[in-house]
Parts: sequence; C-alpha cells; structure tokens
Amino acid sequence: MNAICRDRCGACCIAPSITSPIPGMPDGKPAGVACVQLDEQLRCRLFGKPERPKFCGSLQPSFEMCGGDRGEAMRALSALERMTAPG
Repeated sequence: MNAICRDRCGACCIAPSITSPIPGMPDGKPAGVACVQLDEQLRCRLFGKPERPKFCGSLQPSFEMCGGDRGEAMRALSALERMTAPG
C-alpha cells in the first residue's frame, strides 16, 4: 500500500541518520536529530532541489514506513535505523 507524505510529520527528516552532506550539515546528521533543512511546518526546504541528498530522495512514503500517524512513523523509522546501524 502506498501513502503520501503526511502533513506536519517530518519523521523521515528526524528519525534516520544521514551520512552524506546536507547543506548546513556537512557531516550529515545523526539519528533522532532534526535536519536543519526541516522548516517550521516540518517540510523539507530542499525538496525537488539538486542539493537534496540522494538518501532523502530514495525514501518513498508507504504504510510500512509511515504507519497511521506521525508517532507510528517515528517508531517505524527509528526501529529501522536500529536494525540497520553498523555494529
């Protein structure tokens, strides 16, 4: 089942770590830290721009990733981060 981005969610910009450079975060970002490109409405300022990290563009909303609400999305993405973390 495919989903669309939930308004005022931002879970995918907070829960996962991003190891590639982000404008304003040259070393990427750790898991659980909001990306500096996340605006007050919890939307990505880089959406659709070439400087947006490939990792971010690879995330596609789905029920498995986003769940039924923002809390479920944060839990699912945080669990995925833990399962895929090195060491």
